[in-house]
This record gives sequence, C-alpha cells and structure tokens, in this order.
Amino acid sequence: MGRQESATSKTIEKGLADQDENAISSRMALEPYGPSGFRGVVGSRYVALCAAFSALGGLLFGYDQGVISVTLVMPQFLERFPEVSEAAAGAGFYKGLMTGMIELGALLGALNQGWIADWISRKFSIMVAVVIFTIGSVLQTAAINYAMLVVGRFVGGVGIGMLSMVVPLYIAEISPPQIRGTLLVFEQFSIVAGIIVSFWVTYGTRFIPGNWSWQLPFLLQILPGLVLGFGTFFFLPFSPRWLASKGREEEALTVLGKLRELPTSDIRVRGEWMDILAESTFQHQVLEERHPLLVRNRTKVNRLKLEIVSWTDCLKPGCWRRTHIGAGLMFFQQFVGINALIYYSPTLFGTMGLDYEMRLTMSGVLNITQMVGVLSSLWTLDRFGRRSILLCGSAGMFISHFIISILVGKYSDNWPSHRPEGWTSVAFLLFYMISFGASWGPVPWAMPSEIFPSSLRAKGVAISTCSNWLNNFIIGLITPPLVQKTGFGAYVFFAAFCLGSGIWTFFFVPETNGRTLEEMDEVFKDRGNAEDVARKDAIFSDIVRRLGN
Repeated sequence: MGRQESATSKTIEKGLADQDENAISSRMALEPYGPSGFRGVVGSRYVALCAAFSALGGLLFGYDQGVISVTLVMPQFLERFPEVSEAAAGAGFYKGLMTGMIELGALLGALNQGWIADWISRKFSIMVAVVIFTIGSVLQTAAINYAMLVVGRFVGGVGIGMLSMVVPLYIAEISPPQIRGTLLVFEQFSIVAGIIVSFWVTYGTRFIPGNWSWQLPFLLQILPGLVLGFGTFFFLPFSPRWLASKGREEEALTVLGKLRELPTSDIRVRGEWMDILAESTFQHQVLEERHPLLVRNRTKVNRLKLEIVSWTDCLKPGCWRRTHIGAGLMFFQQFVGINALIYYSPTLFGTMGLDYEMRLTMSGVLNITQMVGVLSSLWTLDRFGRRSILLCGSAGMFISHFIISILVGKYSDNWPSHRPEGWTSVAFLLFYMISFGASWGPVPWAMPSEIFPSSLRAKGVAISTCSNWLNNFIIGLITPPLVQKTGFGAYVFFAAFCLGSGIWTFFFVPETNGRTLEEMDEVFKDRGNAEDVARKDAIFSDIVRRLGN
C-alpha cells in the first residue's frame, strides 16, 4: 500500500513538473498580438488611442518650449520685460535664466513624479501634473514683471517635468512589445507638434498691438491641458503593470484584455498577464532580500526609508547599467544641440546672414523638418531597432554641425557676398533636424521607459528624465553666451558631442526592439544568471498552478 501511494505521489509530482515545463514553454512561444510598426498600430486601435491621448502631455511640453522662441524677439514682450532685450546689461544671463527656469522646474517635477506615480498610479499622476501646469500657465499669462514671469515658468516647468516622466512610462506599460517603439514615438511627435503650433501661433500674434501679442500664446496652452486632465479621468485606463504591483490581479487582467481588444480567456492575454504577475512577484522578492527589515515592518517611517533607499537601488548591480543608459541617452539628446536650435533659432539664423523676417520664417520651417524625421520613426523604430537608428542619427548630426561650423567660421564676416554659402548652412541645419527627429528625438524618450525592472521603473524613468531636464537647463544657460562670444564655435561644440553620442551608443547601448518589458533582464544580462532564471520560472509556474493555464 505504501509503495502504491509513493508511486502515485511521484506520478502527481511528475505531472505537475510537466505542467510547469509546458507553461514555461508556452510563455516563451506565445504568438505576437499582430505585426510590428505602423501596421500593428492600425490593428491595435484602442491602445493606440490611449497612447496618442496621453501623449498630449508631450504637446504641452513642446508648446511651452517653443512659445518662447518668437516671444523673445517681440517688441511688446521686450517692452514689458526689458531685462531680456539685447541692449540691456546682462541680457544673455537673464534670457538664459528665463528660458532655463522651465527646465529647473521640470527637473523638480520629474524627480518627484517617480514616487507619485508609484503611489497614486500613472493615471492620477497625469492629472496632478495638469493642475500644476495650468497654475504655471496662468502666472505666465498674468505676469507684470520679470520675477513673476520667471516664477510662472518655474511652476509650469514642474508640471511639464511630471508629464514628461509619466507619459512615456504609461505608454510603455500599456503597449504590446511589437508596437511599443512606435507608440512611444507619439511622445516625441506630440512634443514637436507642440513646438510647431506654438511657433506659428506666436508668429501670428506678434502683429497684435499691446501685451496680448505675447499673453495670448501663454493663455492658449491651458486648453489642451484641461482636455488632457479631464480626458485622463474619464477615458484612460490604469496601467495593468501598476495594478499588478498593487496586488489588483483580476483588475489587471480585465484592463489588459481591454487594451488588447481580446477576451481575458485568450491565451496571449493570460500569458502576458501571468508574466506581468511573475515579474512583479520576483521584483518584490528582490526588494525584500535587499531591505528585509523595511519591507516586513511596514511602519510609516520604514515606508519612507524604503522609498529613499529604493532610489539607490537604481545604482546597484542589477540596475546600474540601465540607469547609465537612461541618463546617458537624455544627456546626449540635449548636448547634440537640439534645444539650443529650438530656443535660439532666430539668433542662430542671424549668424548665417538671414534678415529678421526670414530668420523667423526659417525657424518655423526648422521645426517642420524635425517633424518629417519624427514621422519616419513611426515606421523605422520597430523595424530597424533603437541602436542602429541612434548610430545613423549621430553620424548625420555630426556631419551637419561640422560643415556648418566651417562655413560660419569662414564666411560669417561677410554673408552678403556669400549668399550661396549661407543657404548651404541653412540646408545642413535642416538636414540636422531631420536626422535628430528620426533618431535622437524619439529613442531617448522610448528606451528609458522600457529597460528598467517593474519595481524600479518609475524611479529609473524619473532619473533619466531628470538627466534630460538638468542638461536642458545647462544648455539653456550656456547657449546665448556661447553664440555671442564664439560664433562658429557653438557648432564645433555640438559637433563634438554628436560624435561622442555615436561612440557611446556603439559601446554601451543594447537593442531592446521586440522584447517585452519582462525580458529586459535577458537583454542586459544583469539579472539573467541561472539562479534568477530558475527563480522566475518557479514563480511563473506557481502562478500558472494558482490561476490556471
């Protein structure tokens, strides 16, 4: 009898082992939801609509950046704020401080959005950001002196920074892997669209007599903010990965099925759902191993301590390479010179010999050419991958800056006698914008939101976004004196960083195209040793047994 029970027990154990092995094999062999790239977006209408709507946050970001370009040269604006006029003492510093305050505020906003998005959800943190952004817009519109304008841009910047961090995070967490890159391009597309809209709005309002010429553009940016805030509350679903991290498993499955437009019984939906739960459980176990006392004894003080030490986990083995890549991508995105061109394009076109009206017109054309590049990445990002696109973009931008620096250095003393050379410089500047828009525009927004483990994703994206805004702030401060004092040296400066971005990408940036968020350990091989893989498989098998295959 005892031998019979033992044999039966072994048979059951073998059956369970076979079931676990089959479950793991089925997870690895799940069919994709559809084709990659733009065709996949057309076939996933609901998730694409959610991504596009949340990307309105990028529109606010771009609009608030671009609105200052023409405003800075409006006579009505300079009459109200004489500190930034060319004739004023220290104008370069005051102009740089005014444009830079939005970056400083955004740095603070992005840094705090990490814990806010983990606490109240990605969805509700978008709404908080919209409220802060609206307050900042009101202050800018009503500004009666330079100090009030700077405060308004700082407050608005806090909201912008929060949106710039959480929107890519939200899009990455709701997207299927085959079209995640394409959907993340929506963020950069919206940023550039906002820059273009704000530029041509201010281009038209400059003819309005009085202060409404610059106040109206600031006022108009409130409208899309309100649309985003109310639409998020009534329309956008929660992130299924955030729901899983909070133990709301069934709700996560329901939302995932809705996003994939498939029944919750579909094997692909259930496979992705159980993979998300397994990753969440694994990351919780890792957190408990690193900070056992803080995790097990969840007092208010310990929760605060855990929040603080979780930030340092981004710099520890298992994550530091990802933090390096996320922050590095954002560093180079700014130091290749893009926002210097957006903020000060009329001034830069002046160094190429263009008159006032042509400078403003070409500044608008500059942003449209960037949009052409961004549109191309809707097709290329999920087809050719992130890494190769970055390398090609670095090469194109370096060539552009290098040739412009030679032409400006050689002919800027007498542009009227060298009009062909001046327009050649303009042509290469437009080529630079296309190269950037197709590569270093969208990819640095896409990759940080997909490379971090679930337990540290919000904080990792926050660190990456903070890198963007800190370097954006530095560029905003140094560009005016750099252009005024060095002329062609500004282009040499940015050319050097374009070259550096290519070298850095070649040695450090891996390819993430087509991989799920839960597969990034395998990409980075920092938590892909045999012990971790076995533990993940065991967790997944346990979830399969508990929830059903």
